[in-house]
Amino acid sequence: MYKTKTHNSRPTSFYRDKSWFIAGLVTVFVLFFVIWSFGEPFSGLSNFIPTDCSPADKSILVDRENDPPETTFYDDPELTYTLDNPIKDWDAKRKEWLRLHPTFIPGARNRTLILTGSQPSPCKFPAGDHLLLRTFKNKVDYARIHGHGIFYANSLFNPKMKSYWAKIPLVRAAMLAHPESEWIMWVDSDAIFTDMDFKVPLERYKHHNFVVHGWPDMIYEKRSWVAVNAGIFLIRNCQWSMEFLDVWGRMGPQNPDYEKSGQILRSTLSDKMFPESDDQSTLVYLLLKEKKKWGDMMYVENEYYLHGYWVETLAKLDNASVLYEKIEKKTANLRRRHAEVVRESYGKMWEEVLGDSGGSRRPFITHFTGCQPCSGKSNEAYKGDDCWVGMEKALNFADNQVLRSFGFWHPDLRSGSISPLPFDFPGDENEPEGLV
Repeated sequence: MYKTKTHNSRPTSFYRDKSWFIAGLVTVFVLFFVIWSFGEPFSGLSNFIPTDCSPADKSILVDRENDPPETTFYDDPELTYTLDNPIKDWDAKRKEWLRLHPTFIPGARNRTLILTGSQPSPCKFPAGDHLLLRTFKNKVDYARIHGHGIFYANSLFNPKMKSYWAKIPLVRAAMLAHPESEWIMWVDSDAIFTDMDFKVPLERYKHHNFVVHGWPDMIYEKRSWVAVNAGIFLIRNCQWSMEFLDVWGRMGPQNPDYEKSGQILRSTLSDKMFPESDDQSTLVYLLLKEKKKWGDMMYVENEYYLHGYWVETLAKLDNASVLYEKIEKKTANLRRRHAEVVRESYGKMWEEVLGDSGGSRRPFITHFTGCQPCSGKSNEAYKGDDCWVGMEKALNFADNQVLRSFGFWHPDLRSGSISPLPFDFPGDENEPEGLV
């Protein structure tokens, strides 16, 4: 049983005075960067957070050792982290918390927390836990490269909300745990980042609070339950999102009307064949039935692979390798060795060089839907070990992009073995073969 630990929240006078002094200095400095505004009710902190802060500001100014004694929402005994207790005025509560913790304001506009997780018990498939470890490492690598926070859950935040429903109470709790983060990005455990340089174009979503991969015509014309993929999404940390999560989760298995919810979804969506209410069908249903309230604040993305179905994207990995190597042979700056911590600057160079390369670019995320790496019970439509061979290839493809900063690579994507990377790899196209 979990027990709540208590501690004396009042520091001694010396430390209290010292913390006030430090906080005062930091506040004066940071306020030069702050533009205070009580903007649109569902816009998160877009009007509150400045845009002209350098990366240096983020790393130098953040104070993780000081928590001022003023009362915040954390001190409210009525506030809970669970879905059964709605939160009001969350935007104001977040703003107040940031006002008291001003060192977190620079960079907050795009600050992202990545969430993922798996079941509490060990996997039944012999290689399942190893595959989950590797897919988690992949997410940690991506988060580290781009300065994102990351949290892995292996507990159910609501025991009745299992499987695909488990993420909704987790996302809700994460918003409260991380008021400094503007965006929460949920990524299924069987999804792999396969372009480690790609940055989510958050500016594109400045007027939206939820981003999901999908196709509008399949939502509004075909009414298909697979019109979107709810395994990867971004949600803004704001009051609108709190209310949306409450509504989304209301059709989950913790609801006494769960069976009725399934019937409603099945009668609404043209191709839903199974009777259970699920998160993805519910998302499409809300887009259809309450478009003005929910759908207008959602961005249905299909200009890049926020969700790339693995059967489609695996073949693109080989094409991408050919394209990227061809570009590197022509561009010395992209072959230059560099510290991992400055990798984003090389990502910007790649964006400039690649331009509109269409389908030849690396897919951002390759999602192994239907493979079930933990249970091993993959979709019957997949042949033999296609899932596991495919996951190995995608993981090593992504790992090569990471290992390059460490001077190694996987020469064979079918193997976990690595070798030292030759200097100036893959070499200048004008150099005679054999000199690299």
